Amino acid sequence: MSTLLPKPLANLALPVIASPLFIVSNPKLVVAQCKAGVVGSMPALNARPASQLDEWLAEITEELSAWNSAHPERPAAPFAINQIVHKSNVRLEKDMELVAKYRVPIVITSLGARADVNDAVHSYGGVTLHDVINNTFARKAIEKGADGLIAVAAGAGGHAGIKSPFALIQEIRQWFDGPLALSGAIATGGAILAARVMGADFAYIGSAFIATDEARASDAYKQAIVDCRSDDIVYSSLFTGVHGNYLAPSIEAAGLDPANLPLEGSKTMDFGAGESTAKAWKDIWGAGQGIGAIDRVQPAASLIEKLKQEYLQACQLTLKTATIARNDLSTELS
Repeated sequence: MSTLLPKPLANLALPVIASPLFIVSNPKLVVAQCKAGVVGSMPALNARPASQLDEWLAEITEELSAWNSAHPERPAAPFAINQIVHKSNVRLEKDMELVAKYRVPIVITSLGARADVNDAVHSYGGVTLHDVINNTFARKAIEKGADGLIAVAAGAGGHAGIKSPFALIQEIRQWFDGPLALSGAIATGGAILAARVMGADFAYIGSAFIATDEARASDAYKQAIVDCRSDDIVYSSLFTGVHGNYLAPSIEAAGLDPANLPLEGSKTMDFGAGESTAKAWKDIWGAGQGIGAIDRVQPAASLIEKLKQEYLQACQLTLKTATIARNDLSTELS
């Protein structure tokens, strides 16, 4: 783990960054996450039309400021905005102007690493985290000025890598001692602790927050998160051209056989029964392999409290186990 974290990432009530969920995340969810003590986040592109981002950032900053004034003993965690920095994002420049205007504490960048974006965030004292699926991309991100990394391992929801979290974290930690979050099938307090034991500073959690009252997901989507298990997750590049994890029931509802998907797709896909207008994220639902731990739809604050209690229990169990192991080792060596 890092020995020194930047101020926006220090002293969280729980070492968790809520991942930005395309379409699903909104100011209501972000504020609830931050008030409960974890970093809340959302994609800038969720604000549509683009002018709505100004309104949303004003809403988030004002609500969190009011909370902090009323609860100085329990201030909210900082929030993050996700920016797709690929050249295809025609909104990036304008959205970054708003990020600077509101001095967004943390900016999560995806699909490419750009020094100019990092410099813009650093100019007002913000922190940048870049999500990566392998060690090569991790090095490039740090070389271009990112402050920290989000290691997206196998089992993560949406666009995800294929690396074991053990392999990915250990390779990154061989050369990087800065802020590091781990993403991939994390949905319990025990999994949060496991991420930290492996060397990550934070768990990066997404799918569990889809099944919350504040999330901007359909009731059917939320219930599918509750009902499904890891066997219901399908890894495919069909829907966006980039490999990701999706819920099988949503794929079936679009007229496809999850077990026999075509290798390539397009924005309008022919599923064998005429053209379908099913769209990734809206109709084809992203989710990670950790959803088996999600058993109900609940307020975000309740979910985070559950994670806190599980995390404390896991820490206590670990201390007990370490004590037993140390005693056993001492006996063996004596």
